[in-house]
Amino acid sequence: MSAGTEPDGSSRSDEEWERFLRESVAGTADAPKEPSARAREVAKRLRAEPDRGVEGWRSYTPARPKRRTGWYVVGLLVSLALLAVALAPGQVVDLFADDGSDAAPLAAETARPAQAPPAEVAQRPTRDKPFRGSPAANWASGAAGITVPKAGAVGWMSAAEVERALVRSRDFLVASGLDRGVLRGERPEKAIALINPHQKDVQELLKTAFRTPSEKNDPLLLFSRFQPSRTHLVGDIVKTRGRLTYRERERGALQVTADVTFVYPVTRADASGDDEIVRTIVRRELVLSWDDPDKVITEPGTASIVSYKYDMTNGGCGAPTGYFTPPFGTDRRADKAGTEVDPYDRSTPVGRGKSSGDKCARATRS
Repeated sequence: MSAGTEPDGSSRSDEEWERFLRESVAGTADAPKEPSARAREVAKRLRAEPDRGVEGWRSYTPARPKRRTGWYVVGLLVSLALLAVALAPGQVVDLFADDGSDAAPLAAETARPAQAPPAEVAQRPTRDKPFRGSPAANWASGAAGITVPKAGAVGWMSAAEVERALVRSRDFLVASGLDRGVLRGERPEKAIALINPHQKDVQELLKTAFRTPSEKNDPLLLFSRFQPSRTHLVGDIVKTRGRLTYRERERGALQVTADVTFVYPVTRADASGDDEIVRTIVRRELVLSWDDPDKVITEPGTASIVSYKYDMTNGGCGAPTGYFTPPFGTDRRADKAGTEVDPYDRSTPVGRGKSSGDKCARATRS
C-alpha cells in the first residue's frame, strides 16, 4: 500500500494529511506508515514554523449569535409591575418608593430657606428606614448636615483662629446633640468642656440641671437626652440640617450663631415586637461668643453662651425630667395640647418668641 493511501484504496486529502501531521508533531497521534514525499514536505514545514501549533492554526470557531436576554428580563419586570398595580394599587408606593436614605443628600444649607419643604408621600417609618415619609430622608447625617462657612478675620481673631472657633462651635453641637452617650442620658462632659467655666449663669444651670431639672434649669435647653429605660434610638443615624454664621460683636468678639434641626427616630425601650417609631424633632438656635482673653475672663478653647432656644415636637409634655419623653401609642393619640407646627419648616425663626421651647407643640408631619 503506497503512502497516502487508505487500506480501502482511497487516497488521503491534503487537509487530512496536514491534520494528521500536526497531531504527530504534537504527539497526539501515530504517524501514518511510509509517508509520501508530499507528507514529508508538509511535516518539514510544520517543524520550521513552531508558532503555528495545534492551537490557533485553523482553529477558528464561528461565533455563536448573542441571545438578547436583557430585553426579555425587562419585559418580564414590566409585566410584573403592571400586574402588581392591577392587583394592589395601594401597595405600589411601598414596593417601589424609597425613603431617600440612599439618595444624594440635599445641597448644604447656606441661608434660611424661603419656604417649608414640599409635602412627601405619607409612609410609615420602619427600623430599616426610620426617616421614610419625612423630609429628613434626604438630609445629611450627623455633623455632615451642619454647614460651616468659610472663615475670615474678625476682631481680635485671624482667619485661621476664626476657622478653629467655627470648628469648635460645630464640635459643641455634635457633643451636645449627636454624641451617643449623651443621647442615652449620660452627662455631656465633652460639650461642657467647651463652655467658658467663668460664665456664672451657665455654670449654675449645669450644676443643678442634671440633679434637679426645672423649667429654668433644664438640661434639654442645651443637650438632647433620652432616658434609656424608657426610650431607645433606632439605628445609628441622626439626620441634621442647619448652618453656622458669624460676625463681630462688642470688644471685637467673634459671635457664632448655630441654627440646626435634629431628627431622632426612637422606639419604646420595652418594644417587644412593637414597630412603632416616633421621630422627636428638635430645632436649636445657639449663640456663642469667642471673646478676646485680654478683655473678657475666659479660658483658651472655650466660648461663652450668649443665648439658647429651641423648638421641639414629639418630645413630651409635662414637668421637666431632664429627658425627652416621646409619646407612644395611646399617649400619642391623647396628646392634643400645644400649638400645631411643621417641625421641618426652617423658613421661620427658631423659638417663635419662646426662649425655652414649646414643649407641647404638635407636629403637622413627623
